[in-house]
Amino acid sequence: QVQLVESGGGLVQPGGSLRLSCAASGFTLNYYAINWFRQAPGKEREGVSCISSRDGPRYYAESVKGRFTISRDNAKNTVYLQMNSLNVEDTAVYYCATALRAYCAMSGMDYWGKGTLVTVSS
Repeated sequence: QVQLVESGGGLVQPGGSLRLSCAASGFTLNYYAINWFRQAPGKEREGVSCISSRDGPRYYAESVKGRFTISRDNAKNTVYLQMNSLNVEDTAVYYCATALRAYCAMSGMDYWGKGTLVTVSS
C-alpha cells in the first residue's frame, strides 16, 4: 500500500528556514519521481518542486527557485524540501505526491500525503 507522510512544518519567522520530509512506504522511492505541492488559504494548489527518479533532474516553481532545494535519501525512502529565505507568501499546507512515474510532471498525481502546515509570520 502506497503511503506518503509529510512532516517538518511549523511556525517560522520571515527569512527563516524549514526542512520538510516526505516519508514514503509501499514502493521503492528510487524508481519514481516525487512532487511537492502547496495550497495557501483561499488559493489554488500549486506545484512547488519535483525530483525525478534515481536522483535525476529537479524542477522548481519560479516563486521558489533559488530558495528551495529538493533532495532524496533512498536509504531512508524519504524526500526532503529544504526551504530557505521564507516569506509570508510561502505560508501554506505542503503536500508530497507521486504518480509512480520515473519522470517529473506537475499533474496526474495518484497518491498524496495529508500535508504539513508551514506558517511564516513575525
